[in-house]
Amino acid sequence: MASRIALVTGGTGGIGTAIVRHLAGLGHRVATHYRNEGKARTWQEARRAEGIDACVLPCDVADPEACAAFVRQVEATLGPVDILINNAGITRDVMFHRMTYQQWTEVLNSDLNACFNVTRPLIEGMRTRKWGRIVQISSINGQKGQCGQANYAAAKAGMHGFTMALAQENARCGITVNTVSPGYIATDMVMAVPEDVRNRIVAQIPIGRLGEPDEIAHAVGYLVGEHAGWITGTNLAINGGQYMS
Repeated sequence: MASRIALVTGGTGGIGTAIVRHLAGLGHRVATHYRNEGKARTWQEARRAEGIDACVLPCDVADPEACAAFVRQVEATLGPVDILINNAGITRDVMFHRMTYQQWTEVLNSDLNACFNVTRPLIEGMRTRKWGRIVQISSINGQKGQCGQANYAAAKAGMHGFTMALAQENARCGITVNTVSPGYIATDMVMAVPEDVRNRIVAQIPIGRLGEPDEIAHAVGYLVGEHAGWITGTNLAINGGQYMS
């Protein structure tokens, strides 16, 4: 596999870290971003201990101007970006009849608008070079919905709409665009949920366990590879059989 420059948003989280690790293991040079400098320093030290020298720069993906500057800095440091993983996301869970406009917009800005903010500065370069791989990391709850997550479900569903339109626009330019929709994954955030709640979640999963971040990362690694050039506009559900469509 040719070595390329990959940008992973939300790369310091559980699934994001697994994607960064896997793409680096495939020989790609990887960049990601942070908002908390202390957390980023600890994260980068841990990756270096693993032999991964990821480029980590400050950026708030909800800010389009910050994203444009971030992309310029990544490309000045590493070179043109050919692989983009839109993985950044937050939750602000509350039942809709109690949801504030701020809770709605914070999630839409960080989860969905961020896809525009980061992809827009990169897409013309991919089109010029006639090669690119873009993957949105959505969610099972963008497919089936979830109580208390009207904001999150809307954003995650919107990501796949973005995928399908972008895939059609750029297919003849050698650019594939796909979505991966994970189910419940054993990240620190999920493992912090009370055990009885986790047990109820697992009871709904036919395979009988939570997913692992590496299982998502390996799927992403395939979709961005040279042999996945005929896969575009798809939504790959990886949820242990919890939701089938």
